[in-house]
Amino acid sequence: MDQIRHGTIDAARLDLIVSRAIGDLSAGYGGVMVSIGHRLGLYKAMAKAGPVSSRQLATLTGCAERYIREWLGSQVAGGYVIYDSASHSYQLPAENAMVLAQEDSPVFLAAAWAIPASMWADEDKALDAFRTGAGIPWGDHDGRLYCGVASLYRNAYKASLISEWLPALDGVVEKLKAGALVADVGCGHGHSTALMAEAFPASRFHGFDSHAQSLEEARQVAAKAGGTRKVTFETARADTYPGSGYDLICFFDCLHDMGDPLAVAKHAAKTIARDGTVMLVEPYAKDAVSDNISPVARMYYAASTTICCAHAISDGGHIVLGAQAGEKRLADIFRKAGFTRFRRAMATPFNLVLEARL
Repeated sequence: MDQIRHGTIDAARLDLIVSRAIGDLSAGYGGVMVSIGHRLGLYKAMAKAGPVSSRQLATLTGCAERYIREWLGSQVAGGYVIYDSASHSYQLPAENAMVLAQEDSPVFLAAAWAIPASMWADEDKALDAFRTGAGIPWGDHDGRLYCGVASLYRNAYKASLISEWLPALDGVVEKLKAGALVADVGCGHGHSTALMAEAFPASRFHGFDSHAQSLEEARQVAAKAGGTRKVTFETARADTYPGSGYDLICFFDCLHDMGDPLAVAKHAAKTIARDGTVMLVEPYAKDAVSDNISPVARMYYAASTTICCAHAISDGGHIVLGAQAGEKRLADIFRKAGFTRFRRAMATPFNLVLEARL
């Protein structure tokens, strides 16, 4: 405190950073509450029931009332739930339900808290990686990571992939309607693959990923969507997957995770049809660090530190792009791989949708 009194510390600036840190700490605590609410079905029950007391919500969900009452207090304090002091009832507004209760909503985020939970669980691995420079393979992370990532991206793809992203590419929708050969590289749980297969029954789709556990989930996702006859999944690296003559090669939020994205782009150039298209979807970023100052950029940089860069390093680390690579660096990769046309097809607050052609 002597520093403040003697004028060596800007008190207003100190207050600002303390407030910001407390806000972040509060959000971390709140994330645990959101995850509990999601996993116990508390939000879903509130969305269906309308105004409820803590005792009513406990009865609806089979939980202990005293815990429910305290959890509801955290939700009111965080602005997720409205409390009526006259009736002692709690209500989840319809807009809040879209974010917290409706799993098919394009803005559903409750399950995404599994990602930071996995990051905390893997903290010792991250500390070791920082100290040694070693990588952390995708498959070595806490299991909550995979479901959290799939949940975060699934609904965005469901809302935009067929209706907005694919139509933004030159002539791709027409090919898919007529019958195209598609590779979904780094497909993970296969939500993107299944969505395209369901929308374009004349086309054939091959999902490739190096994580066998994710592909097991992908097969179930495709089966539920009714697309198993036109979709196959195979364990393969992004720089050696089989096949050729692909009319469309997709990379959904995965190129920056790969240890040699240039080799991946070169393999795409070898396996794509002469008039084919690469659809590259990457986290939204501008080209300079000083321009990437936002809550979304902060989230992506943090995940990139412990997940994306860590995997790329474990995968050889020839070029470690990171999740905030930016359009300029991505374009340079594809030009070096032999692609002569590269453009931004569209952008969202979360993603860049880029198109590359030979």
